[in-house]
Amino acid sequence: MLGNYQKMGGLAALAEALCYIIGFAIFVFLLDIPGNSRPVENVEFLIDNRILIISTMSIIYIFAALILTVLVLVLHDRLKTESPIMMQVATAIGLIWAGAVVASGMIFNVGAESVISIYANDPERAATLWLAVGIVQNGLGGGIELLGGVWILIISWTGLKSGIYPKFLNYFGIIIGCAGILSVAPAWGVFVEIFGVSQIIWFIWLGMVMLRDETVAKADIPRVA
Repeated sequence: MLGNYQKMGGLAALAEALCYIIGFAIFVFLLDIPGNSRPVENVEFLIDNRILIISTMSIIYIFAALILTVLVLVLHDRLKTESPIMMQVATAIGLIWAGAVVASGMIFNVGAESVISIYANDPERAATLWLAVGIVQNGLGGGIELLGGVWILIISWTGLKSGIYPKFLNYFGIIIGCAGILSVAPAWGVFVEIFGVSQIIWFIWLGMVMLRDETVAKADIPRVA
């Protein structure tokens, strides 16, 4: 049973990383976002790239958040016997983080559709609404990485103290977690970028370790002749 949970968690971790990689690749290579443009021009860019933008945001926010929920619960099941109280805290924070991220994606998508429908009759009002949507969406899903930072920090600290998962993976997670927590200060926005890129590496590393451990667990099961 533990092996099945480990496999599920490993696949979820890898899928989480894949969602972010796909999203970042689309924004870098397919969406030429205008810089220093007027609010109305931002709405026009949204209209011109409507399907691609909404699809991408669904991948990196809505789908990624649902996958994250699976990983949060699997890690809770794996580590709860090592530190029950800390894992209760970590799991609560992880689920809140996933909820905030999925809400961010839904607000963006619904807000985008509303802005597009308003633009035809009142471009200025549409631009104002789009600014408001951006502030709310960013506040919930990426402008501050406090929730994700605390979750990864607790997971990594628990893993380090219990000897579960490689030591360097846990140290790396602690560093990422601290970066996410430091992003709470608006002036330290660089930590948002550090957290965003580093968590992809952490998810891939964790996923590979969990799948490897699942394979080892199967190999250790005694076979009945």
